[in-house]
Amino acid sequence: MKYITTVEGKEFIVDIVDDKHVTVNGKTYQIDFESVSGQPVYSLIAEGKSHESYIARGDDNWQVLLRGRLYLVAVEDEREKRLRAAAGGGVVETGEFLLKAPMPGLVVAVPVEDGQEIKKGQVLLILESMKMQNELKAPRDGKVSRIKVKAGESVEQKQTLLSVA
Repeated sequence: MKYITTVEGKEFIVDIVDDKHVTVNGKTYQIDFESVSGQPVYSLIAEGKSHESYIARGDDNWQVLLRGRLYLVAVEDEREKRLRAAAGGGVVETGEFLLKAPMPGLVVAVPVEDGQEIKKGQVLLILESMKMQNELKAPRDGKVSRIKVKAGESVEQKQTLLSVA
């Protein structure tokens, strides 16, 4: 089955060939993808390069933290994409977006404030976990509507940190 994966507005056609091979936009890669100790931490070896990521299911997308950067990833199969296209549906970037902690950690900084206008890609919060500082960025333009944490505070995975309207 082919999947249409959208990362930062760019679409990738992903076809899972078998448990050791995946095709992305027509190019086949040899991979090893495993969960680490039942946690939302995954080890990926692709083309001989090792990557570690945190992957969590969001409300309407996947949150993937890779190399200190948070990506919001939409995944749909071919059938879902055809149905959405037939219904005239697109991704509507309105309503409230809740920024949730992709993993437990310590809030290092919150460089935005309530009511502040923000742009897509702007750093909303810096979270330290496993001795790495991770910049959590805005998935779209908007206005910070509620900050629920402050610097120095410990947070749990999936805890709502702030919201963007």
